[in-house]
Amino acid sequence: MGLMERTFGLLFGNGGNVIKDTVEVFRENAEAGSARSHSVQMEAMRGHSEEFLVSRQGAFDRVMDGINRLPRPALALGTLGLFVSAMVEPLWFAERMQGIALVPEPLWWLLGVIVSFYFGARHQVKAQQFQREIVSTMAHVPQVMQNVAALRKMRASSVGAAATGQDVRLAAAAVAPDQNPALDEWRRPA
Repeated sequence: MGLMERTFGLLFGNGGNVIKDTVEVFRENAEAGSARSHSVQMEAMRGHSEEFLVSRQGAFDRVMDGINRLPRPALALGTLGLFVSAMVEPLWFAERMQGIALVPEPLWWLLGVIVSFYFGARHQVKAQQFQREIVSTMAHVPQVMQNVAALRKMRASSVGAAATGQDVRLAAAAVAPDQNPALDEWRRPA
């Protein structure tokens, strides 16, 4: 008996597990690793959300946003207007196109660069705003998951959803027949 006791004492130690402790030197404890990974991910999300906090915009910023929204609709509507004018007044349209043909090529390149930078910068700003909104939405995921779980527990198809518990009046009301005038009329002899 003493030999077995010493062997188990050597393997499992006094209150500790020598085998487990030895294995954890060579292989990570999956549960502890998962907890550390979750902690790191939550800290990263917290830091990321602080980076993209929504700042309040002043009147100047709102006016500039409104002005920045004008070029795309103006370009689209202007192009459609050119198509309409080509059909309605072909000579007027042809005169304008002859004027455009006189614009030198370097000026076209400059216009292309300006438009590209404008739309590229606008795209960058909108992409960053979109990322801020995603981070804000992701911060609400745990609460939404809890709400969904609570709502699913309330479904009529779940076990015990209609249980009356200790409420005697509710139990009596649940088994009492309802008033149904149409059924009463059908049951009456003709």
